[in-house]
Amino acid sequence: MDMERFRSWLDSYGRAWESQDPQSFANLFTDYASYHANPFSEPLSGHSAILDYWANIIRSQEQIQFNYEILAVTQDSGIAHWWASFVHISSKTKVSLDGVCIVSLNGENRCKVFKQWWHWLEYS
Repeated sequence: MDMERFRSWLDSYGRAWESQDPQSFANLFTDYASYHANPFSEPLSGHSAILDYWANIIRSQEQIQFNYEILAVTQDSGIAHWWASFVHISSKTKVSLDGVCIVSLNGENRCKVFKQWWHWLEYS
């Protein structure tokens, strides 16, 4: 992996989330990808599981903003600090998320393994 490939992937990740397009989001992952939404749950496995997960998540969000900073890139993976904000549709509560992710890409710039750690702050 190199810096530009990782930056391109993260840009696409952010656009898919902000545009609330679960199919575009899922297309960033391989058919056999492992998606660790947090360190304490079982990872999602495969393209369709990731699609279902994100389709459910973005139904409850609006006014989504996503940004990131690349922290490191190795031959096998990239590490980024990311932050996002959105409004929960049902409660109109504003939410801010702050996280770190480790991403491994294949030769077609699709994610094989995604691991993240994040925390949130809710406010009115």
